[in-house]
Amino acid sequence: MASSVATAASVPQVSVELPQHKGVPGWEFTPLDKLDLEKFPAAPAAAGEVDGLFSPEGAVIASAGEMTSEGPIVAPLRLALERHADVVGRHFGTVVRPGFFAKANADQWTDGTLVYVPRNVKVDAPILITTVQEQPGTTLHHRTLIVLEEGAEAEVWDQVSSAHDEEAVINGVVEIVVGDNANLKYIGAQSVNEKTWVFGAQRAVVARDAELDWTTLAFGGANGKVFLESTLDGQGSTAKVTGAYATRGRQHVDYDTLQEHAAPDTVSDLAFRGLIAGRSSTVWRGMIKVDEGAQRTDAFQEARNLLLGKKAHADAIPGLEILADDVRCTHAAAIAQIDPDQVFYLRSRGLSESTAARLIVEGFLGAIVERYDEGPIRTAIAEAIEHRLTEVLA
Repeated sequence: MASSVATAASVPQVSVELPQHKGVPGWEFTPLDKLDLEKFPAAPAAAGEVDGLFSPEGAVIASAGEMTSEGPIVAPLRLALERHADVVGRHFGTVVRPGFFAKANADQWTDGTLVYVPRNVKVDAPILITTVQEQPGTTLHHRTLIVLEEGAEAEVWDQVSSAHDEEAVINGVVEIVVGDNANLKYIGAQSVNEKTWVFGAQRAVVARDAELDWTTLAFGGANGKVFLESTLDGQGSTAKVTGAYATRGRQHVDYDTLQEHAAPDTVSDLAFRGLIAGRSSTVWRGMIKVDEGAQRTDAFQEARNLLLGKKAHADAIPGLEILADDVRCTHAAAIAQIDPDQVFYLRSRGLSESTAARLIVEGFLGAIVERYDEGPIRTAIAEAIEHRLTEVLA
């Protein structure tokens, strides 16, 4: 019964080919001609408890979660399919949109975690999921399914890293369901090695009067593309999305975001900031979509990129698709080098050129940190960004 839920009832079966660089919308900036997936057979993640980018104090570790019939469930997804098919079967594979990498994940996934919070349950401790790509030359297909029922509250940290420094592939799926009047803080981060292909299909559906605060950090990877979508499906729902990436060498990071307003009186706020150094390149393509009938939508998106060097490159492409007439939708995008006038001003105050440049970069990325209230999340995000900044500026 469990296997039928996973492979037949819930997962859309689609037949698609590996996306091509030309002629396939969304893939124009990320060519896959150098990717031969047959050379990267599927293999599981590292077993046991492992270190990652974050270690929030007092966290509930996903691998140690107990399977219970009452209260929150934090458990390996495959085990949850067997013991909690009533929860998993309603949502597994139904949230994320079909596509080549989503289908490959559905067919070959080896690792995954279920976080389920019943109605009106508040989880005080943060929940930590750590997934480590352990075997070089393989593909890790992993999944996260988070379900909050009506009135539930939780904070989930979901991180992916590497246990080696060789070429590999990571293909992740994240499905999030936030029920009526529920509240979820979700921090997703990847700090894999810089020889690994990274692909992701991530989508959240937010119900009536619910709130989602979503953070995404991309510090590793050689190449790849992540689709990140939030659908405001219930009246009065809110989604805040904060993203940061910092690249160097020849890294390529590609984010495709969608803020879909499918109900009236909904609010979305998305802000990405990127630091691009060396010969690396980044892409952010964002779309605000307001469905017919989604009146009184309030949506904002911005992507700002700072280039360090003449060979760094960034593309920022905002977009609007509006089918309602009572809305407020705004967007902004910027790509710039460090302002020489700012450097001159700081140097005139006695700072060295390198110190002046670092202060400007810290101020640029600090705008992301300012989106968080004082507390453990803000501190952890600031420390992670500071650590990555040290690597990029080394």
